[in-house]
Order: sequence, then structure tokens, then C-alpha cells
Amino acid sequence: MELLKSIFISAAGMRTQGQRMQVISENVANADSMPQTPGADPYRRKMVTFKNELDRETGVKLVKLNKISYDESEFKKRNDPYHPGADKEGYVKIPNVNALIEMMDMRAAQRSYEANLNMVDTAKKMLSKTIDILR
Repeated sequence: MELLKSIFISAAGMRTQGQRMQVISENVANADSMPQTPGADPYRRKMVTFKNELDRETGVKLVKLNKISYDESEFKKRNDPYHPGADKEGYVKIPNVNALIEMMDMRAAQRSYEANLNMVDTAKKMLSKTIDILR
């Protein structure tokens, strides 16, 4: 039974990291999304937070996505007087997405996903060996 619980825990981790990667992908895809009108804000970076939640059916704590929030850091400005979103001085706000940070977060999520996948594979092999021994 403990091996099944470890599979549930790892599966929850994989699901959560998959959701994290979706948010990161959205950030990367919108890294160049500029406002189309003066004074409007560009795309704002999203961030995820996690929480532990008790699964009453199995009695184990699983990681879940807590919420998706917005990065409230300031937007940088770029001088581009011909852009439709430029202000009176010719500056346009650019998204607060840093591609390097997003790629590092993506790599961390990928490694966590892989670690959970390896855990599921190991537990499955152990269950299979146990069944073989009982035959």
C-alpha cells in the first residue's frame, strides 16, 4: 500500500510541474507582447505557488497548485517612438518577462517532473517484483 501512496504523491508532483510549465510557456510566448495603445500595460509575467493538500481518500499529502499570481515588478521602457503603444516621449512599456529566468524555471520544473517520473517507474518495478515473488 505504501508503494501506491508514493505513486500518488509522485503523480501529483508531475501534474503540478506540468501546470507550472504551462505558465512558464505562456510567459515565454508573451515576452514580446507590447501594448497597442499609449498608456496601456504590456503582458505581465505570471508566477505559480504550491500548497500541500491532504487527499482524504488515500490519507497522503499531495502537492497542488495554490494559485497563479502576477509579478508586480515595474515594467521597463524602450525608446520606440513609432510603436502604436508609445507614450508622448516615445517610450513603450515592455513586459516584465526575463527569458533567462523563465528558462531556468522551466529547467527546474522539467527536472522535478523527471524525478517524479523516475519515482513512479521505481515503485512500479518494486510492485512488479513483489508480485513475481508472491507467485
